[in-house]
Amino acid sequence: MRRPVRKAIFPVGGLGTRFLPATKAMPKEMLPVVDKPLIQYAVEEAKAAGIEEFIFVTGRGKAAIENHFDREYELEAVLKNRGKLKELDDLSSLLLEAGSVTYTRQQEPLGLGHAVWCARNLIGDEPFAVLLADDLVQSETACLKQMVDSYQDTGGHLVAVMDVPKDQTNRYGILDVIEDNGSLARARALVEKPQPEDAPSTLSIIGRYILDPSVFHELDKKERGAGGEIQLTDALSATLDQVTFHGLRFEGTRFDCGSKAGFLEATIAFALEREDLGGKMRNIIKKYA
Repeated sequence: MRRPVRKAIFPVGGLGTRFLPATKAMPKEMLPVVDKPLIQYAVEEAKAAGIEEFIFVTGRGKAAIENHFDREYELEAVLKNRGKLKELDDLSSLLLEAGSVTYTRQQEPLGLGHAVWCARNLIGDEPFAVLLADDLVQSETACLKQMVDSYQDTGGHLVAVMDVPKDQTNRYGILDVIEDNGSLARARALVEKPQPEDAPSTLSIIGRYILDPSVFHELDKKERGAGGEIQLTDALSATLDQVTFHGLRFEGTRFDCGSKAGFLEATIAFALEREDLGGKMRNIIKKYA
């Protein structure tokens, strides 16, 4: 039996410049899809996968994230006095178990690898998950739960992957695959944002990872990669002589909420799924399409 995946890192220190001016005073992770912020979807996914410890790597101006997952007694009292019990239950569901949440600062925006490295002392020597709130996955079974189940067979590093158009490989980390059964692919290498003519495949990583702690040894070197940042994919590549690396084609639809078009698409898709909004959203789409 492999060691369970109990801890998850949420890198939330980014500036969200693509959504300015909306993100000038509000963290991009707090942008709402229908009526829940992106970071709440990510935390709920982690909870559904059995995660017990939640580690947020924050930066300046991210206090709203901390407040979102904390008690707000005045608001709770108002809701109770007005008999808004459903809304009160919704707030209660946000709360994570006392002592299960940790916040640590990433003082400089040096890349995803650096953000993960900032949580090294909180992870210790055990496998852990990384969830990027920008990637929102709509699925019957939580994407990370699918990965945790698969990890019991694979061990090592496991990432969520999807096939992308050949001309878009320069936007993603791409796997160099040696075995592929249609669901699970084993890779010998990773290439960060290769040009289409240099891409070893079209199988790209999305923002879901289960990682072996050996990656911290490579992140400790703080070597810069693409864009002058400390790339997580580079550190993973450097460990592939020590641990296996697999990509799981998850069941579900991924929305790139780091882009405006992807964010709007996610809002429409999640609204259509709601019993209380689906019919109204279809009428709105017919009106403007």
